[in-house]
Amino acid sequence: MSEQSWQQVPHRRFNPLERRWVLVSPHRTQRPWQGEVAKLDATPRVHYDPQCYLCPGNERAGGHKNPDYAGTFIFDNDYAALLPDAKFTGQPPHDALFCAEPERGLCRVLCFSPDHSLTVARMRPAELERVVEAWSAQYEELGARPDIRHVEIFENRGAMMGASNPHPHGQIWATEHVPDTPRLEGESQRVYRAEHGSCLLCDYVARESQAAERIVCENEEFVAVVPFWAVWPFETMILSRAHLGAMPEFSQKQRAALASLMQRLTTRYDNLFSTSFPYTMGFHQAPTDGEAHPEWHFHAHYYPPLLRSATVRKFMVGFEMLGMPQRDITPESAAERLRAQGETHFDARL
Repeated sequence: MSEQSWQQVPHRRFNPLERRWVLVSPHRTQRPWQGEVAKLDATPRVHYDPQCYLCPGNERAGGHKNPDYAGTFIFDNDYAALLPDAKFTGQPPHDALFCAEPERGLCRVLCFSPDHSLTVARMRPAELERVVEAWSAQYEELGARPDIRHVEIFENRGAMMGASNPHPHGQIWATEHVPDTPRLEGESQRVYRAEHGSCLLCDYVARESQAAERIVCENEEFVAVVPFWAVWPFETMILSRAHLGAMPEFSQKQRAALASLMQRLTTRYDNLFSTSFPYTMGFHQAPTDGEAHPEWHFHAHYYPPLLRSATVRKFMVGFEMLGMPQRDITPESAAERLRAQGETHFDARL
């Protein structure tokens, strides 16, 4: 059976990072693209919103006033999901069926820019490089705390993804324990290294570079790819070419290269449906538990929910909730569609 034919019949693909399978049903959409084309997003953008609780000089929802910041701005989340001194009163259940324990941590917000109108796609790479520098500093600062073993840096873009404010910003959650997904990824990378004597994601980058069919865009330091095991229609990963565990290991050149590739990838996302494309993005970096993690390889996940247009969204329902993840659009056709997008933002034409 040829490679083309196996990609056109129902099959499942293995995700070696999370050690689970995804069902692919390409016969349900034989063509690479069958969706409608959305109209250009002509929503007017404002550089400063007096009602925005993240704009410079404004009062936040918690009553604190923002400084008149000119670059990035970081503050402790006024409604944090984690607290540094979380303690139980009384004896919590702790047995095979009922188990609870306190989880200490900190939550911070990082505003990327004072300009309310910007998104990652609309920022200049030099502006994004300063954001990368701030992310790196936060990872290092929070990870140095003896009670913190994982620093999760992420961005929810768009109301569809639960973002409560359109101002360009992301979040940083530092936790006492390594959360389930990065813990499983770490275990998978550790087992792969022990069995193969090499890095799982170094080998993966080499294979994807050789195949080229799932690469969206790339530069000398990083590659953006629709992973072979992708679940979401236009899911992507950004991976470092060099074996790096976390942002503090980056050179200045690598920080600039990551910023550039993020801007290029998100521009392609926006151009796909001519809208400010919603997504959840997060970096997975080595744990900050004080131990050496030679198995860990830096990468970012992008999970966008849009399926056929700016208004048609993918949900996990039915078989996906009860059985396993499933997708119709193959990773190869999704990558082809993203590659076809230009890197000049669509709103430059408005």
